[in-house]
Amino acid sequence: MSRVFIDTNIPMYAAGAAHPLVEPARRVIEALVDGRVDGVTDSEVLQEILYRYWHIGQRAAGFHVFDAFTRLMAGRVFAVDEQDVRQARALAERHDRLSPRDLIHLAIMLRHGIEEILTADADFDAVPDVRRLDPRTFPA
Repeated sequence: MSRVFIDTNIPMYAAGAAHPLVEPARRVIEALVDGRVDGVTDSEVLQEILYRYWHIGQRAAGFHVFDAFTRLMAGRVFAVDEQDVRQARALAERHDRLSPRDLIHLAIMLRHGIEEILTADADFDAVPDVRRLDPRTFPA
């Protein structure tokens, strides 16, 4: 498997309460730990984790998820730079279903030649340059 971008919902579902995506997300995390998946992410994913847990009043849980995912992805976190933000703006013209954060992820993926994303976010299905890998169908 080539390098795969790991979206925010993977570590969050893996650490979350009862939900149909908890177990699939945990399988992805285990594959990252075991080296069966060559995963990368970006600094915006880490910011999203902090923001979401802050927003729902669960800072301590957010710190736990952030710290664990940061350790797991050490050396595999791409920074967001001005070029990425400008590219996200340009991509917004063509991909109106993607949120601004998802457009940042897409810009980073394109800059680094990453063609696959592991995410539960079906909005990526509409992006022709990217293949979404659904955690629900991720190999056990």
